[in-house]
Amino acid sequence: MDSGDGGSRIQRRHSLCGNDPHIYERAMSNRRNCRTTLTLAVLIFACSFAGSAAEKPRARDAGIPFEGSPGPLNAITDVAGVKVGHSTIIQGEGKLVVGSGPIRTGVTAVLPRGRDWTDPVFGAWFSLNGNGEMTGTPWLEESGFLEGPVMITNTHSVGVVRDALVARHVERTPTGVWWAMPVVAETYDGFLNDVNGLHVKPKNAFEALDTASPGPVTEGNVGGGTGMICFGFKGGIGTSSRKLDQKAGGYTVGVLVQCNCGGRGQLHIAGVPVGQELQKQLTAQVGDFIRQDDTGSIIIVIATDAPLLPHQLKRLARRATMGLARDGSTSGNGSGDLFIAFSTANAAADADTATSQLTMVPNGRMNPLFEATVEATEEAIINAMAAAETMVGRDGHKVEALPMDRVREILKQHARLKQ
Repeated sequence: MDSGDGGSRIQRRHSLCGNDPHIYERAMSNRRNCRTTLTLAVLIFACSFAGSAAEKPRARDAGIPFEGSPGPLNAITDVAGVKVGHSTIIQGEGKLVVGSGPIRTGVTAVLPRGRDWTDPVFGAWFSLNGNGEMTGTPWLEESGFLEGPVMITNTHSVGVVRDALVARHVERTPTGVWWAMPVVAETYDGFLNDVNGLHVKPKNAFEALDTASPGPVTEGNVGGGTGMICFGFKGGIGTSSRKLDQKAGGYTVGVLVQCNCGGRGQLHIAGVPVGQELQKQLTAQVGDFIRQDDTGSIIIVIATDAPLLPHQLKRLARRATMGLARDGSTSGNGSGDLFIAFSTANAAADADTATSQLTMVPNGRMNPLFEATVEATEEAIINAMAAAETMVGRDGHKVEALPMDRVREILKQHARLKQ
């Protein structure tokens, strides 16, 4: 196996077993003493149990008083049919050698209808600040349809992920593909990652697609978010959802972010200027990275089962702006803040055999969906930061995790901590 796959396996082992070497060694001892089939079961059980016990609490569980009612998973996968997958590459340490590492990067995939790519969903996109890339958006804007997954990676790997998606489209269509316009977005991870080494390969895009699943979504230092920085702390992948009450239609809105934006002093949590307070308390060490300007980027993916048409989905995508602003970002000149929204309703709307019969939420009833988008975006970003762990990358560059214990203390001082 090549080193990229090895790094991914090592990271997955640690994500399951946490940092306790004794659990892993006990499992390996079992492997030597038991039949192979039994041993593998023991290993998986032991690692899974240790991982669940060591998992960091999500932001809401830590007492942060977010507004709105989340779905059962508080994730984009609360929207039925949506699947999420990651490919994570963590390898090497020390001085940067372009082409060798260190590597801190990956790919994240969001599949609107799971592995059924034959039925496009209505979609739309919005650029709050265009210092970034999201391929396929001219046709998305023109047609109103999102055909296939949304993929997110690092800035210099957009091309290889896009080409891998085209290859997968061809592979899945024996009769041939006339053309494909995949949607691939990016944020920059070059402070921690050998971004010019071009370490993301087609196999990583395929891994993210092939491992995509419903259920809980792994957050933090994972997939495309592996090497990202948010509000001067470690960022990455985060997700959240909102479930509307029946009077508002009972619809679900889910959000997934790859956050790499904001300056430390800008960070607000639950309306409290947490970033400014932390700047007074924390002492930077040599090699630490503390971003002060609003640079970087953020990709926001919004899913809903509400029957919305493309122009309504663009309105929804715009509302992610307000969730981002609640956390303190002003979308600076150097930030690529690109948002995409899709609806899983109106199946077979793209069929060209007959006139399509569509349903839609009236514009006058969209306010609850707007609110849900704002709230879920705000929480998804903080979830990414709460899950992310301190990371050391190229040239010893270090980005600290958001210190949740101090965040709780600050919120408590401002009477904003839920007990």
